[in-house]
Formats: sequence, C-alpha cells, structure tokens
Amino acid sequence: MERVYNFSPGPSMLALPVLEQAQKDLVCYGDTGMSVMEMSHRSKMYTDIYDQTVADLRELMAIPDSYEVLFLQGGATQQFSAVPLNLMVNGKADYVDSGNFAHLAAEEAKRYGTVNVAASSREDNYTYVPDLTKAAFSPDADYVHITTNNTLYGTRYVDLPDTPAPLVADASSNILSEVYDINRFGVLYAGAQKNIGPSGLCVLIVRKDLLGKAKDICPKLLNWEVQAKAGSMYNTPNTYGIYLAGLTFKWVKDMGGVAAMEKINIEKAALLYDYLDESKLFKPTAVKEYRSRMNVTFVTGDADKDAAFVKAAAKAGLVNLKGHRTVGGMRASIYNAMPVEGVQKLVDFMKQFEADNA
Repeated sequence: MERVYNFSPGPSMLALPVLEQAQKDLVCYGDTGMSVMEMSHRSKMYTDIYDQTVADLRELMAIPDSYEVLFLQGGATQQFSAVPLNLMVNGKADYVDSGNFAHLAAEEAKRYGTVNVAASSREDNYTYVPDLTKAAFSPDADYVHITTNNTLYGTRYVDLPDTPAPLVADASSNILSEVYDINRFGVLYAGAQKNIGPSGLCVLIVRKDLLGKAKDICPKLLNWEVQAKAGSMYNTPNTYGIYLAGLTFKWVKDMGGVAAMEKINIEKAALLYDYLDESKLFKPTAVKEYRSRMNVTFVTGDADKDAAFVKAAAKAGLVNLKGHRTVGGMRASIYNAMPVEGVQKLVDFMKQFEADNA
C-alpha cells in the first residue's frame, strides 16, 4: 500500500529517510550481528549510539556544557510530576494556563505545592496565548512553567517571557521546529512522538545548577540528578526509541539544521493559513497573532460537513485530520516530517471540497 500523508498530532509521521534507515538496520545494525533492540544498554556498541545521539542534539540546539541532556521514559506527561518534585524547593511555582496540557501540568503540580496561575486563556477556549506582560508572577516562585505550543487548540508562544524565576517549558510539539536560545530556559522537556521519534521517550534538558534540589519523596527514576549521574541509564532506558531519535537528529542535520527546518515550517504554515484566510467554507479557530506552525485548527461551522470532509480526505490519502473532541472540526499537524508537498496536497483537496460544497 502507498504511504499516506499522516496529519496525526502524535504519534505522528516520521521522516521517510529515518524509517528507511531503521528498516535497513532492523535485523542487523552495522556489523554488530544484532538489532539495536537486542543490544545491552551497557555495551559499547549501544553507548556509542547513545553518545552520538546526545552529541547531535547538543549540536542542533546549541546546548552548552552547563546543561545536562537526558533521555527519559514516560513521555512528557510524567514530567508534569517530575518538575515540581525536582524544583519546588520553597513549595511554590507559577504556571501559565495556555492549553490543555499546560492545564494538566498545573493540576499535577498542585499535588506537591502551591501553584499560582500567573495567566490563563482557559475561559476563551485557549484560542490565544495570554499576554504575559500582564502576568501575575510570584516573587518567591521556584520556577515558571509554560507550554510553548498548544497541540490541541493550535496556538504558540511568539516570544518567550522574561520571568523572575527559572523558566521551565514543555516543548513537546515544537521542539526542533524553530530556533530557541536554550540559555533562556532552566529546563526544557519534550515528548518524542511529534518531532523526534516514537512515543514513550522524553528528552529533558536541564541547567546543572538546578539539579540536586529534589524533594525527599521524589522517586529515584524521576530524580534528574540521579538520572544525570547515571547517563539516563539508572535503569534500562528506551534503547530503540533513543536510536530512532538519533536517526531523526541526523536527518534534521542533513536538512540544514533547526534554522532550515524553521524556514520550511514557516512556508508550510503560511501555505495552509493563507488558504484558510481566503476560504468561504473553512475558518481557522486560533487568534491570528498566536497561530501555531505545527498544529493548524479549523472548522466549517457544520459538524456534519466537518465529518464528511475528514472522511473524504482519508480516502484521498490525507489521514488523521479530525480535531480534538474539545475543539471539534479539523486539525492538521504539520510537524517537521510533513513535507511541503503534503500540505499542498491538503490545500488542493480543501479547495476542491469547497468547490463541491459551495
């Protein structure tokens, strides 16, 4: 069967060269005589893969030696607990509630201390990122938590905030899609299943001076200092997920790096949003100023017509366009691995659907 254009919000499509290399290596990696899935995580053959993966991510994101790079299990959601367990020294943190996952992170942190919601767009169905120049940051907060891209509602931070406490960011749905100065963050973490690799893996980048502050109740596997000292291998890590992440990092480097990916992503998003702004049938749902480049949300205003569009698109090889149940309509997730051609095919199909349903 011919491959489709997969607009899933995650797990999402992987770059074809990554899949092809994984297929080539599946039974026997290089001259090792075994699959990566069969390797001991303590063996030199695997630690070479791991070390190169870390080195490539450091190069791509210009991560200095003052930061640790960890590859952890449990995805980003597990870090909703790990963040306060590692950082809530004084028992208080600021959270910006700009979307579903930002809200869930704040709710989880309340289990471990006092959470101040410094700003929120929840009452407006998360159609924008709240203005943080008016945010009520706490002078005694241990950290400020944001979610850089709103996967469900299709919004993004256009500018990072200046915060009085270390900035902690969940960048699951836009990591490696735009250039960030990592020095702006105390901690940046991301689930892998959107721009990095398969689900079940989480990349965490933490400034070294923030280690060693974990609460006594923090489980060892969630303790970043323990994981850093063990090189992400306190227990057996997600070895194959890390290997696939490494292939993705090599692919991004081959594409020209993060800056090159950002230019392509701007082009893809503009292609789709320009059509949506002109369309008489489809309407974007996010406030224009805060539109995500990764997750484009739109509706027709008619639930039956939305459903008909999603069904017809799937038959045309454009799959997983149904919007999240809290938003409805459609959502096109156009992460790094989605080529410009896939977005163009979607736009062409939408134009035809609109003409047929005028």
